[in-house]
Amino acid sequence: MKNTENYPVPESPYRGNPRRTYWKTGMRTSSVATIPDLYTKRFDIKESDRIATAGSCFAQHIARYMRSNGYSVLDVEPAPPNLTESGAAEHGYGIYSARYGNIYYTRQLSQLVREAIGERQPKEIVWERDGRFYDALRPSIFPGGHESPELVLAHRKSHLSAVVDLLTQANVFVFTMGLTEGWVSKSDGTVYPTAPGTVAGSFDSEKYEFQNFNYAEVVRDFLEFRIMARRINPRIKFILTVSPVPLAATATESHVLTATTYSKAVLRAAAGEIIRRCADVDYFPSYEVISASYVENSPFDKTGRNVLPEAVEKVMNYFFAEHKPVSNISSRQLQDHVADEQVFCDDALLEMFAK
Repeated sequence: MKNTENYPVPESPYRGNPRRTYWKTGMRTSSVATIPDLYTKRFDIKESDRIATAGSCFAQHIARYMRSNGYSVLDVEPAPPNLTESGAAEHGYGIYSARYGNIYYTRQLSQLVREAIGERQPKEIVWERDGRFYDALRPSIFPGGHESPELVLAHRKSHLSAVVDLLTQANVFVFTMGLTEGWVSKSDGTVYPTAPGTVAGSFDSEKYEFQNFNYAEVVRDFLEFRIMARRINPRIKFILTVSPVPLAATATESHVLTATTYSKAVLRAAAGEIIRRCADVDYFPSYEVISASYVENSPFDKTGRNVLPEAVEKVMNYFFAEHKPVSNISSRQLQDHVADEQVFCDDALLEMFAK
């Protein structure tokens, strides 16, 4: 590359721009943990604010760190007192702010809220396996399923009411975009968090089809969710992140690496367009910290998919540099507190089909 240091600097729209806008100065650091001015908050999160979390598996880390740093993270469907902490997590309690399980797609998020406010009714809600019945839209929430379809519907009705309560109470809604590859109903377009037959139900090509959501669809679906959420609660603001976790499997003919690259590129581009349009939406660069090209940046364990606790800590340090912790807890205490907690991911179940 040509050395330009001794050349006179002409007039240019780039002249005088902040140091963070140039690779030479914005990335002059030896560690992914010390990139200057990487994240600047768009709005404040006050101590009194109530935080709602949802999204893919990586969103679970954000919820835990925010809670451990003293923020008021909502839990509108708390676990029954008779369940142990591990048992509660296995049944979907306390993982997110409501018991919706993993929400990988903006389409899934939009459809959930539309159903909760009575503007949508999925044609197929109940899946069956081995004489047990599951909520097709959150099949991992009840391990072992229910005794009857009626019980599934009753639990879902209660859950939808909780979703409305969540949006009514929340001041900030944090959503982690996870995937673009999904499976939808041919009859009404309902998107499921897992392919039929993975947890429950059975796959039928006459009933279900693969869909790889594109940039325009991701943007449109989130904006529809935003409109509905603000209709319920005009005060609510949003923080978007993109999950850095690679795909467990792809239903395309591509290699899983190129399929992952495509999916994350679509989600990141969509997030950029959303924040360009909406002043009440912020973007937090967790994806960029994990994927940054530094020699010492090895954020995954030996599987290449599970983000290490120390990598999550680096990500969240950027967040709390802008949104100051409410409680005083040391970095070591915090990492010890969250390192052993299990992350629940429906898409990881796809690995069982690998030869």
